[in-house]
Amino acid sequence: MFTDDQPRSRFELSAFTAQGYERGRGVGWQLAWLLVSGVVVRSWWCPGRLRIAVLRSFGARIGQGCVIRHRVRIHWPWKLTVGDGSWIGEGAWILNLEDVTIGSNTCVSQEVLLCTGSHDRLARDFRFDNGPIAIGDGVWIACRSTVLRGCTIGDRAVVGAHSLVRSDVASGQVVYGCGP
Repeated sequence: MFTDDQPRSRFELSAFTAQGYERGRGVGWQLAWLLVSGVVVRSWWCPGRLRIAVLRSFGARIGQGCVIRHRVRIHWPWKLTVGDGSWIGEGAWILNLEDVTIGSNTCVSQEVLLCTGSHDRLARDFRFDNGPIAIGDGVWIACRSTVLRGCTIGDRAVVGAHSLVRSDVASGQVVYGCGP
């Protein structure tokens, strides 16, 4: 409880309900994924072909000739599409509360974060403000970069190492630092 001399928070976290957020699968699928993901998919000993087969069995749409390295975290595989011949580097985190689409021959390097989730900082209930991420063909997102919700990265674009992408990147554009 606040007194008149204490500043009030912009939002009240206890009012958060996740209303309107659709996980895409039931609780049983979610729990099964969390178990299999932690024990098998992210493990160093899991062969790449098995990793991809397990992801597909949970609903991921992954093209031919893809490489998904160990320690890759994928929140919900049923909200992931990856085109032919793409790479996802070790330690990448795909926090896909919404759809993430990665084109063909695209490299998502080590420890990249693709984050489709956010919150409305002006809403009292701190409600979700999520959005999908779409990455084109022939893109390179270099190590430790972050792509935020709602962004589209055009074909043949390059996102330099340690960059923050907060808005769309045009086809063929090269961005560094805080992106466009």
